[in-house]
Amino acid sequence: MRHFPSAPLARHCTYRIGGTAEIFAPETMAECLALVRSWRAQGQPFWVLGGGANTLFGDGHLPFPVLLTRALDALTIHGLVVEAQAGVWLDRLVALTVRHGLAGLERLSGIPGSVGGAIRMNAGAYGAEVSDHLLEVTVLAPDGGVVRIPKEACGFGYRSAHGLHGALILSARWLLSPQDAAILQGERRTILQRRRQAQPLEYPSAGSVFKRPPGDYASRLVDAAGLKGVRIGGAQVSEKHAGFIVNRGGASAADVLALMALCRRTVANRFGVHLELEQCLCLEHWPQEKDLP
Repeated sequence: MRHFPSAPLARHCTYRIGGTAEIFAPETMAECLALVRSWRAQGQPFWVLGGGANTLFGDGHLPFPVLLTRALDALTIHGLVVEAQAGVWLDRLVALTVRHGLAGLERLSGIPGSVGGAIRMNAGAYGAEVSDHLLEVTVLAPDGGVVRIPKEACGFGYRSAHGLHGALILSARWLLSPQDAAILQGERRTILQRRRQAQPLEYPSAGSVFKRPPGDYASRLVDAAGLKGVRIGGAQVSEKHAGFIVNRGGASAADVLALMALCRRTVANRFGVHLELEQCLCLEHWPQEKDLP
């Protein structure tokens, strides 16, 4: 197992922002299970880090360890069933299924982050969600047992999986449908092109900052509030897509937090809508959304 006593978190997240943390990087599933069971027995809180998308780390040193899952990257196909461990990059999974003529995940093309993180938040785009064709999720349960949880028991909702609370996601299995690989590759290219045209991929970010409010879009509200392009320090509400906050260079977590808070206050004052945070805050104390005014 690799161990980094004071690793820079900015290297491990898509915002390219963050202080330091003690990072443990298991190289096998057995190492991962043993480490987490040990932490739980000690009552030690820890943060699970996959691809580092959808996460804002604080600027200081985290007082709890971080579990890096990237070495848990096994990916297999058996007929119409595909299985991926939690550390597999989601777009690698999508690309493989498309090449094998398996339909169901192609609209998730280009979503950053790992399989584990995508399942944890039920990631989605263009009318599809990672849970759509899911069969089951294998987890390390709070009691220390490895169990398979069927999709129906995962409690999937919009950007949520309430049935997986307290469990460490280890892997997942999907049942897909046969389709002509050339057709799927064309759909994938179209999705990736739409992403490049609509999203500020030229700057580091963590994707959509806020969840979609009922009957509206967070990006529309932020734009209508006059906040598109507003900058605090190195952080900016994207000029290309107001649903993103981007790191224009040298941004700190404090810059991003201040910009998040400004967007929420302004939208609430102008339109009476409370924007719920989609991104996870991993700050120097155990993170809470209440940290954001």
